[in-house]
Amino acid sequence: MFMNPPTFTSCINIETPLGEGPVWDSDRGLLWFVDILLPAIFSFDPDTERLERYDMPVAVTSIGLTMDERLIVSTSKDICYFQPADGTLERLVTPETDREMNRLNDGKVGPDGAFWVGSMHVVRPSEPTAALYRITPDGNCTRMIEDIHVSNGLAWSPDHQTMYHADSRVPFIKTWDFDPSSGNISRPRLLAAPTVEEGLPDGAAVDSEGNYWSAGVTGGCIHIFAPDGTLLQRIDLPMAAPTMPCFGGRDGDILFLTGLTRKSETGVSAGKLMACRVKARGAPISRFGVGLV
Repeated sequence: MFMNPPTFTSCINIETPLGEGPVWDSDRGLLWFVDILLPAIFSFDPDTERLERYDMPVAVTSIGLTMDERLIVSTSKDICYFQPADGTLERLVTPETDREMNRLNDGKVGPDGAFWVGSMHVVRPSEPTAALYRITPDGNCTRMIEDIHVSNGLAWSPDHQTMYHADSRVPFIKTWDFDPSSGNISRPRLLAAPTVEEGLPDGAAVDSEGNYWSAGVTGGCIHIFAPDGTLLQRIDLPMAAPTMPCFGGRDGDILFLTGLTRKSETGVSAGKLMACRVKARGAPISRFGVGLV
């Protein structure tokens, strides 16, 4: 994939306790991301290096684009619209009214125009009480996958026919047949099962060639898997706990990466927003309410 290992540089001069959910906004030329623990939503302009922070009244765990100025976000319990102009949250739906042991986690807008978001069991050792949900603009919420510990790794292939999904605790990364016209999924297959030592699968992105870039949150790395599960490359990072990669920039060839702050016996590795120009481009992403087909 690379002649030499890529060099990542820090984008901002603040630490992210639990940075997550980066998404590139091509209309505004901004990278949006969240920090679950602060809690806050951020926008970053790579041209000017301007960082905007929007403090939140509750934890925000993931984020997606809409067709207007609002964003669609998941909080710990709710799916909401966020209006950057005035900082307001407007609740759309609460996916799990009966599962107090869970909070929402990784979420993205799929090629069907729906917001897909999974939950996670918040206590360790985690139990398979979580699920993956499909949410439409009318507030309809459908449970799509059950018996998950920590839902993660959502991404879709460039032809919109395959959905990727991970469980960070089992662990596994699976592929599903995906129907972009209906949002139906079927025929799950195991893609990979990275260990704790290798790097448990966290957030992910797919490039224009269909390769799956998975943050190895316990391995300080990114794994790049071919669509058939072949490990194409492991990229070791100057950050112990990366959480999610995202392609962006004007030409789609900048890989942004969020991370969390991790303490260990050897010290503290700060979570950061990092970036590197790579020899790949991201697959197209969707906006809430508008599919790609």
